[in-house]
Order: sequence, then C-alpha cells, then structure tokens
Amino acid sequence: MNWQDYIEVRPEVAVGKPVFKGTRLTVEFVLERLSEGATADDLIDNYVGLTADHIRAATAYAAAVLRRDELVWST
Repeated sequence: MNWQDYIEVRPEVAVGKPVFKGTRLTVEFVLERLSEGATADDLIDNYVGLTADHIRAATAYAAAVLRRDELVWST
C-alpha cells in the first residue's frame, strides 16, 4: 500500500492536516473513529467517496509516521 496515492496535505484544506485526495475528510478523523470502535464498513457507509483503500492508506500513513525516530514519552 502506497499511502501517498491516497493522502495529501494542502494548506488551504483542513488547516493543512492530511486529507484523502479530492476530499476534505482528514486522516485524523478516520483514525479517531476507528479507535473508538467504528468499523471500516461503518465509515464507508457513512462517508460518501470513502473506500477501503482510503482506510488502509490511513493506517499505513500512521505506521509511517510512527517509524520516525521521534518517540512520545509519557511521564
């Protein structure tokens, strides 16, 4: 999965947050809904134009971000 095929950042859309190409739907929103228990089918049914490939791209994007050398530490 090449997430770059599905996700873009445009400063004029969603305050520059990553969105799915051709939409105003943020990757953050989709990942939050998944973390709250929504299924891929729930999201696809409720958001016109969203596909299973978009959801896979969102998770691939999240994994790519976490592969960076920066770690988040909790105290």
